[in-house]
Amino acid sequence: MRWRRVASQIGRSIAVWAVSTVTMLVLAGILPDFRLQSPDGESATHIAVTAAFGAGAFGLLSALVWPLLVRLLLLVPALVLGLLVFVLNGSLLLVALRLTPAGSAEAAPETAVVVAAVMSAVASATGGALAVRDDDAYRRRLYRLADRRRRRMPPGPSAPGTVFLQLDGVGHDVLVDAVKKGLMPTVAGWLDATHRLTPWRTDWSSQTGASQLGILHGSNHDVPAFRWYEKDRGEVMVCNRPTSAAELQRRAVEFTGDGGLLTADGASRGNLFSGGADEQALVLSIATRRRGRDNRSRAGYFAYFADPANAVRTAMSFVAEVGREMGQSTRAVIGKQRPRVSRGGLYPFVRAFATVVERDVVVAAVMGDMLAGRTAVYADLVAYDEVAHHSGPRSRDAEKVLQRLDRSLALIANVAEHAPRPYRIVLLSDHGQSPGETFRARYGLGLGELVRAGCGLPVPRKARRTHSGAEARAAVRAALRRPVEERHEQHHPAHRSEPIVLASGNLGLVSFPDVPHRMSKEEIDARHPALLTTLANHPGIGFLLVRSEEHGGVLLGAYGAEIPLDRLDDRHGPLEAFGPGAADAVRRTHSFPHTADIMVNSFHDPADGEVLAFEEQIGSHGGLGGAQGRPFLLSPVVFSAPVEEGRELVGAEQVHRVLRRWLRETDGPQVPVETEPEERAA
Repeated sequence: MRWRRVASQIGRSIAVWAVSTVTMLVLAGILPDFRLQSPDGESATHIAVTAAFGAGAFGLLSALVWPLLVRLLLLVPALVLGLLVFVLNGSLLLVALRLTPAGSAEAAPETAVVVAAVMSAVASATGGALAVRDDDAYRRRLYRLADRRRRRMPPGPSAPGTVFLQLDGVGHDVLVDAVKKGLMPTVAGWLDATHRLTPWRTDWSSQTGASQLGILHGSNHDVPAFRWYEKDRGEVMVCNRPTSAAELQRRAVEFTGDGGLLTADGASRGNLFSGGADEQALVLSIATRRRGRDNRSRAGYFAYFADPANAVRTAMSFVAEVGREMGQSTRAVIGKQRPRVSRGGLYPFVRAFATVVERDVVVAAVMGDMLAGRTAVYADLVAYDEVAHHSGPRSRDAEKVLQRLDRSLALIANVAEHAPRPYRIVLLSDHGQSPGETFRARYGLGLGELVRAGCGLPVPRKARRTHSGAEARAAVRAALRRPVEERHEQHHPAHRSEPIVLASGNLGLVSFPDVPHRMSKEEIDARHPALLTTLANHPGIGFLLVRSEEHGGVLLGAYGAEIPLDRLDDRHGPLEAFGPGAADAVRRTHSFPHTADIMVNSFHDPADGEVLAFEEQIGSHGGLGGAQGRPFLLSPVVFSAPVEEGRELVGAEQVHRVLRRWLRETDGPQVPVETEPEERAA
């Protein structure tokens, strides 16, 4: 908006004035022939006012008089003009000092030249630093770089390219509400003119690892949660651990026989997986690989921060974001906000990394890809997800993040105007977030302690808090080349006979490492007679999934409910509160080779959408229940409809097939293509 640009310009002018005033005061203290007070001495306040007036007068004279002097001196040889610059600047400063109210400021002519030169340099640097935060200025700079690059490159293809932008953790309803509130004008403009909005439903594992693996590689088979224990390998898999991400990607490629969505001139930015792209930056699955000439990206952290303007732009925002988080968390504590989780320690810096550093680097990489004319780009922006975990998905803090993400979308959309080929932008999310307090906060113990109590094992008086599985933390560690998993995250019990209990949002997994196969209900009952009953009847737990020797698989609920999977129904029993598709999602997960001995889904209140997270999160995702399983797909209307009217888009694998279809449409005539048999069957 115009008033915002005006306000921004006024703010920059005031900031430059303030810095110039401080510079003048410092120089007056250093240089013997430059003073801002009378020989009799004056108060510090009077001296400061004198400096402020002098700096303002100098800045005003420079802005008004200097352009006229330059026009008058156009015919002067360049060398002479270069020397005159210093003299003229000094003269303007002497005039400015004469204009001070008390006339107490003075400087020797040669000193005035030095002072004027220093003040001009400082003012220019300050103005430049502030200008780099201006999106318009930033975009114009990218255009200039793009024009230079295009002159050196051969003409690119004329067929449209496609940019897939993933807003991590933004649910369908959250997006709709943000548009209604005017928080996302760019998205609102797309909805009004060029795009259609389609909700879709995640698998049981409603988290980035499962969703993005399915979207980029076409399969999330055998991904039961965010973290799980694999008995055959004796290892805990964690989706945001680079080694695990690399293994999951390898399995998906082997399962599908295809490299991924981005194999044809693609770029992957800020994702867990590569999607088969040749160009990769901030991709977790390659974070542990030695970077060589064949896999080195020119769009990562080093490339971004090698540009001083980028470094200043991001550094200023990083510091501001750390301060913003400290202020917001302090207000939450003082106001006794509930629910609430700890936001101390390194969290302000983790949040600033996710909402500023990673956002800026990824957005710059995407714009570079567009200016380079790449065919398909997929990028993940994790800012909202990180803040919503700790502040809540509907919080004011999260809404502010959505506003800033919309500005990033506007930057990307505007860059498309200068790209060597037309671009279609697809906006989507991988999951939503469901609100609610933590399981521990409501009941005074975590899932791990409840399992130990049900097994008859001693429960420690002071239990360790469950580590949050927020994606940004692993991205920070990977960027700093630090181990992604700390020692306390290894999840190995003191004795092999004790259970391993893992958390993925409001989804819990219990495994017995000393048993090589997936235990049956009958085996668990024989070993720990009270365990399943303790869990199923707890008010904070919605249902359990276990293998049964008699029925193959059974769902357990409160009051002795025991339903075989082949008779499972969404409309009745323990799954009634979890909505349509819950039964199919549970049956699919039951078929995975590495499903845990006991799968635990928390309570869900459909009236307010609340779940109870087994991690330290007040906005969570990972299981069934509420908004976490309802992300969105915002696509250009020139593409064919994602699904036939009256049908529902279900699962990340089906989203992958839709995106593939759209990429094929851009290669040929822009008309809807016939749906493939596998898509109709999905």
